[in-house]
Amino acid sequence: MGISKRAISIKKTLLQGARSVLQQRHKQAPGLSSWLAQLLGRTHQNVVVVALANKLVRMAWAVLCKNERYRAPVFAVTA
Repeated sequence: MGISKRAISIKKTLLQGARSVLQQRHKQAPGLSSWLAQLLGRTHQNVVVVALANKLVRMAWAVLCKNERYRAPVFAVTA
């Protein structure tokens, strides 16, 4: 399988994972849950899924590059 086909399967997997997180957003950390709720209020669900997948990839990349354990991000909660 060529590299572009592998990238497509990885992208599909990340998007499916983001959809799962979005469906279970009420079980997520309060900051992430509120961030997702704000995004859903402003834009379409598919756009939120892509934004969440992007955030997940960036977190995974940072963990791998720094060779550290994952630390949950602290999101600013606005009232």
